[in-house]
Amino acid sequence: MGIHLNTIHQTTITQSHYYTHKIFLFFNYILLGAASSCIFLTLSLRLFPSVCGFFLILLHALTIAGAVSGCIAACLGTNRWYAAHMVATVLTAIFQGSVSVLIFTRTSDLLGNLKSYVREEDGAVILKLAGGLCAVMFCLEWVVMTLAFFLKYYAYVEGDVNGNSAAMKKTAKVQHDEDLKDWPWPFQV
Repeated sequence: MGIHLNTIHQTTITQSHYYTHKIFLFFNYILLGAASSCIFLTLSLRLFPSVCGFFLILLHALTIAGAVSGCIAACLGTNRWYAAHMVATVLTAIFQGSVSVLIFTRTSDLLGNLKSYVREEDGAVILKLAGGLCAVMFCLEWVVMTLAFFLKYYAYVEGDVNGNSAAMKKTAKVQHDEDLKDWPWPFQV
């Protein structure tokens, strides 16, 4: 899950792919920090969370799992981790945005459902801080999904470490040239 690319992979990719990879990892790390901060903010409202608090913590844990799978997908480049990352990121982005709107529009109701031990004024401030972090995570997750798309695109265009995609393009070019040989004069190569 480190931020360094292996040396084989580093020599076969372009500069823009390399920097996109670094930015992708950086945003995933920010997402990890924001989600863990939201977990601590939720726990600060009540040490043992209620059912509503448990689901908030579960949402942030899924956000952390999605960010970790994104880091693994960026480092390994496998389709399975990429698919897991995209599914987790889409789902958590939808729920993070919904929770953020819910926190800002129905703060007192949500605070009552959390059964907080903190004074109501302090609990509202803590809950709004968590709502702000949820809004930030919503935006970050869309940025991460866009960067993941670009990373997948770069991997497809440049070929993976083994050169599979580049070999496929070369084979397709040869096949295309052979198909055109049988055509009449204007289409011959």
